Order: sequence, then C-alpha cells, then structure tokens
Amino acid sequence: MAEKFQVVVIGGGPGGYVCAIRLAQLGLKTACIESRGSLGGTCLNVGCIPSKSLLNLSEEFHKVKNLSNKGIEVGEVKLNLSKMMRSKDKAVTVLTKGVEFLLKKNRVTYFKGHGSFKSKNEIVIKDIDNKETTIIADKVVIATGSVPISLPGINFDEKIILSSTGALKIENVPKKMIVVGGGYIGLEMGSVWSRLGTEVHVVEFLDHITPGMDKEISLEFMKVLKKQGIKFHMQHKVEKIEKINNGARVFTLDKDGSNKNFDCDIVLISVGRKPNTQGLNIKAAEIELDEKQRIKTDKNFRTNQNNIYAIGDVISGPMLAHKAEDEGIAAAENIAGQSGHVNYDTIPGVVYTAPEVACIGKTEEQLKEKNIDYKIGKFSFMANSRAKAIDDTEGFVKILADAKTDKVLGAHLIGPHAGELIAEIGIAMEFGASAEDIARTCHAHPTFSEAVKEAALSVDKRAIHS
Repeated sequence: MAEKFQVVVIGGGPGGYVCAIRLAQLGLKTACIESRGSLGGTCLNVGCIPSKSLLNLSEEFHKVKNLSNKGIEVGEVKLNLSKMMRSKDKAVTVLTKGVEFLLKKNRVTYFKGHGSFKSKNEIVIKDIDNKETTIIADKVVIATGSVPISLPGINFDEKIILSSTGALKIENVPKKMIVVGGGYIGLEMGSVWSRLGTEVHVVEFLDHITPGMDKEISLEFMKVLKKQGIKFHMQHKVEKIEKINNGARVFTLDKDGSNKNFDCDIVLISVGRKPNTQGLNIKAAEIELDEKQRIKTDKNFRTNQNNIYAIGDVISGPMLAHKAEDEGIAAAENIAGQSGHVNYDTIPGVVYTAPEVACIGKTEEQLKEKNIDYKIGKFSFMANSRAKAIDDTEGFVKILADAKTDKVLGAHLIGPHAGELIAEIGIAMEFGASAEDIARTCHAHPTFSEAVKEAALSVDKRAIHS
C-alpha cells in the first residue's frame, strides 16, 4: 500500500520547505519532495546564498586592497580563489543541512528524488538509483521554482557560456567577462568578478539597467558601477555567441543597426528565468498553464484542480525567495482552513552590490502612469553622520508619499545597508503609515537609518541635515 499524506509539497526550496514546515505546525501529515539531493532550492544551493557569500568575500578583498588609502598598511594582498570558493560552499552546506534538520524537527517526511504526477492524487518519486516510490496525497503544493533561460539558439556549457549557476563556480579569475543582461543577477555576479580583477562589460538591450526599478535609482546605480570600472553597452541586441580559442565572441547590433562584436574569456547570460514545470507530468494532473508556462492559480494559490496548489517562481509575480516563502505560509494556512494572504505591494527587492540597492512599492513611473499625485522626500548619504564617519557616502534614500494623505506609496534606496533599511519602510507600508509617522519616530544616532527618517522629513520639505 502506498503511504498517504494529507499534503505533499513538491520542491524543497524557500517556498516549498517553509510551506511544509507551516503545514506540519498546523497539524497536517506532510511530505516534502526535493530532487536536488539537498534542500533549499536554487536560493540556498546555487542562488541567493552562494552569490551573497562571494559578494561579501570579494568586497572584503577589495576593501583590504585599498586600506592603505585610509592609513592602514597591510602589505601585499593576494587572492586565493579556491579557498574563497570553499568558504562559499561551506556556507551552503551548513544552511542546507540546517533546513533538513528543521524538516525533521517538525516531523515532515523528506523524500530525496524527483516527484511527478501519476494522477492528481498520486505522486511518483524517482530516486538517484531510478527506484520509484508512489505516495498518495489529499492535497499537493507545487513549489518547483525556476531555471535560468538562455538566448535563442545559445546553450549553456557552464565553462565558457555561463548561467548564474556557472558564474558561482569559475575556477580561475577571467581576464574579460561579458554579462548579457543588466538585471539584478548579472550586475551582482559582474560586481564579484570585477572586484577580483576581471574586466567586465555589460551588454543590455534596453536603454537602462535593472528594468522595472525606479529610473532615478537605476541611473544613479549605473553611474556608481561605471566608477567601479564596469563598462556598459546599452541598447545592444545580442545576435549570436560563438566559441573561439578558449573564449567566446559575442555578436551584437547597436541602436543604429551597426555590428559590434566583443571577444572575451567567458560570457554570463543573465536574461531572466522561467518556471520549472518540466518533468512534473502536469498533463496527468490536468493542471492549466498560462501563456508563459506558469501555473495558473487563484488568490488562494489553488489551481484549476481543487486539491492542487502552486507557489513561488512557478506562478505569476516576482521570482524572489522571500515572495515564495510568504506564499508558502499563506498557502499552508489556506489549506488548513485559515486565511493566508500575501500583500504584493510590500514585497521588497534588493541588489546586493556595493552600494546595495533596494526598492519597495510603487516607482515614480508607475505613479505617473496611474495619475496618482505624490510627493517626494530625498536624503543623501553624503549628509548622514554614520556614512561620513566610515567614508561610505554614495547614494540616497527616496520616499514617495500620497500628495493628499501622506501615505507611503514606495521607497527606493541606493547606499550602505539599503537591503536592511528597506525593512523599516516595509513595516510602515504594511500598517498604512504616513511619511510623517516615520519622521516622528526616533532613530538612533549615528546610524544609517537616520537617512530614512530625514527622507521622510523631506517629504514635507523639513529635512534637518540637508
């Protein structure tokens, strides 16, 4: 007899394992299936965590190399790339093992193998030895995440032509790298290798980087990255990529229709991701997909099949680990008869470069498009005491508030610890706070967070330090 569960979660990434733990907390007999061999999904294994490890380590390397400018002599600074990679791998191992412990602690049954539908209530699990096990589920949550996409006719080999996964495993510092795509992932990985000594060129089809971000922040961000040595080629369309003499040649057309080719050691293609629904045998469960091959769901994350739910990168919305986590908890609570909900207006986005970039809520462009009257409050880190004290003054905080009610509609930051500072704005927006509410809240001195307070004061044109 096949083992039966009240809920089976297919996928052990941030959305899946969090959903499984919450289901178990709510008293439901739960199983979680993961094909990778280790839990945590793309985020922990080949995404958020290893990339942030390399971003931190490469930034430390860059800082130490330049300490003499601040009166600290350390002698010759050398890079040991293999040791740096081992440090990154250690962080991944510790965290993935930690997730496995959490499943065990919460009595979630963990299956290592590839899960696919036999019917809407039957899941077949094929392990590493191709042994098949069938389990039965009253309800199923699909949380299989996403995979990198390439350009038409160009395949990843993860040696010369890389996805974000390959960019985390480069064995030697390349002399020259072309990054195709000016989004979050490409700029983060480009920053890592630029700091380690690679000449980095970003080729972008649009006229600005970080599509969808507030334009003022995007322009400032590109200006800062240029100062750091990264070169940008905007409005260039990649026609093809050919391998040549242990490297590659990237063929592009610029905005005037002229050919421009780039020779390099490696190419990182970072043009987005697609839902990972291949191999699920979706047809057996008769689950409907949209035009982008995402799983269609209602506001409760239920598919067209009443017992099957989907969360994270396989459904619509931003492909972010924290969005998947929130959806996992909400879906679990809905399955248990509670009222799970996700507020998509308060999901932050962060680029973990140096300086960091963070955003939440509406951009100026979106407010203009919707004809919403708004006020702007801005404050530069150049005038922030803490930033001045440690010589980390690039960037600013920008708060957008409703012109009549003063309700915070969005915030956009570039500067030190922007990814942490955005949480304050998130809480304010979640509770419908005004810019005045932030401005009236006492912030410790000297801290970077004072820049948020001053930007809130600036909404009413009463910033103190600018």
